[in-house]
Amino acid sequence: MSADPRPASPPASPGEPLLRVEGLTKHFPVLRGFLRRHVGTVRAVDDVSFTLGRKKTLAVVGESGCGKTTAGRALLRLVEPDKGQVWFRGKDLPTLGAVELQQMRRHMQIIFQDPFSSLNPRHTIGQIVGRPLVLHGVAASMSEAEDRVRDLLARVGLQPKYISRYPHEFSGGQRQRIGIARAIALHPEFVVCDEAVSALDVSVRAQVLNLLMDLQEEFGLSYVFVTHDLSVVRHIADDVVVMYLGQIVERAPRDSLFARPSHPYTQALLSAAPEPDPAKRRKRIVLSGDVPSPMNPPSGCRFHTRCPLAFARCSVDTPAQHGVADGHTVACHLYEGRTEPIDLASAARAAG
Repeated sequence: MSADPRPASPPASPGEPLLRVEGLTKHFPVLRGFLRRHVGTVRAVDDVSFTLGRKKTLAVVGESGCGKTTAGRALLRLVEPDKGQVWFRGKDLPTLGAVELQQMRRHMQIIFQDPFSSLNPRHTIGQIVGRPLVLHGVAASMSEAEDRVRDLLARVGLQPKYISRYPHEFSGGQRQRIGIARAIALHPEFVVCDEAVSALDVSVRAQVLNLLMDLQEEFGLSYVFVTHDLSVVRHIADDVVVMYLGQIVERAPRDSLFARPSHPYTQALLSAAPEPDPAKRRKRIVLSGDVPSPMNPPSGCRFHTRCPLAFARCSVDTPAQHGVADGHTVACHLYEGRTEPIDLASAARAAG
């Protein structure tokens, strides 16, 4: 592999996270009619806070529409956040001007969900992977970038001779490898993986996950891994945040989350996840009702309309994050002064 083009990172204090997110918020206006009247607001991400450690993977999980993809893109300012701070390399990303942001982009990249639409069909693979090198001054021209592009293709498991081919000549798994090669071309420190394996076949998915883990070890990458697949979370994540209707309801180290899920929503998600070992299968928790609209989320705890344990306060007050174990917090009123997980399955059966 060619020499690392990434400038040395600024010195960090011991234990300092690579990324610190505080109060990240993104709302989308809903406009209708010929005059584009404002008729509502989609509260996609609402006051989200977390940290990402160096050389670690943070999984962001939840149902479709929970805001996890918007949160991932807002970190990189692919969508502009409305409020909040995103501290990375000593700078608050939402406050950066265009020039500073462009310089910072070499240190943070994204792997998109759809390998079919995220690659320009009119460009060769050499152009797709090599363009970031030219844009950021690592190579003076595309011809100068070719050797490094060949190295990158080999590193992600593709033949270097494919450099002159076009995206339509590759399978979905191969296209995603091209997307990964593009993302790591500048040796970034931080990569958002936006449902990076959800569009792939199961066998190919495992290969790409293993590739991502190998690259993380080799290049010291940190990932924010957006996914709805809990089997992927168990395989790749160090820490997990669970989102529901734009808010974080639980965050924990991976092993703690799977061993003692505490929020009723997290317990319901895990009960629906496939488990090959019959002895470890959880009793299925079927939630009543549908997910409310993010245009009109419930007051108080946003999960209270589907929670069998909800009581009067849940519809009025937004719950704070309560610590239940080391590094494990849950946003639920039932955990004020309590650390033992509540058995939602038993409660749901009793209620039913």
